[in-house]
Amino acid sequence: MAIDFERQESTDNNSDFVEVLLAACRKENVESRVAALEAGRLIAKVVDIEACAMERAYSLLAPQLSGSDIHIVAILDIGATTTTLHVLANGKTIYTREQLFGGRQLVEDVQRRFGLSAIEAETAIKRGNLPSEYENEILAPFKDAAVQQVSRSLQFFFSSSQFNDVDYIVLAGGIAAVDGLSELVREHLSTPVLVANPFANLAMGPRVNRTMLINDAPSLMIACGLAMRSRY
Repeated sequence: MAIDFERQESTDNNSDFVEVLLAACRKENVESRVAALEAGRLIAKVVDIEACAMERAYSLLAPQLSGSDIHIVAILDIGATTTTLHVLANGKTIYTREQLFGGRQLVEDVQRRFGLSAIEAETAIKRGNLPSEYENEILAPFKDAAVQQVSRSLQFFFSSSQFNDVDYIVLAGGIAAVDGLSELVREHLSTPVLVANPFANLAMGPRVNRTMLINDAPSLMIACGLAMRSRY
């Protein structure tokens, strides 16, 4: 195991004690990322925690949430194979959980149905140039499954905490921008939903492809949070 710690702020109840963040993971998880950087002729200065990166990136989303008295926010990061639930209370992470569900399922369904390679299927999904039956036969069932996964993840949180509701849901990851998904989640759970875009209020340089960045924004939450780290 790789293990490390970082001193946090003093506790409110006793000045003789401090809060300490303790992190541990399998060494191969660290080594694989360091090897990827070294292959690109880069040097790893720090390996951060996804939950901490997500928490920092959330600070860019908080001003986008409409309404008042927003304290408990659930961020569903739907990746290729894993969906991670991050629950934040007043901007601080209080719960995380991973579930095996992701966008690869949609890609594989498209591959089987239309005889495409993985790259061809991903490209066709992004460009929206699949045959008409794609919407009803593949996309609609996948969105229903995604909504069920969001609901199931939240139920795990409710059953293991004192909370029984969240004030807002944020959808992140490559699947978050699928047309109509956020509306289905909002309707099914009766909770306001935002599709993550940490760059919405940031200035963009002239060489940035604005359209591409907006399309990829929900899947760049972790990357954005890593870039916001100030200490090395």
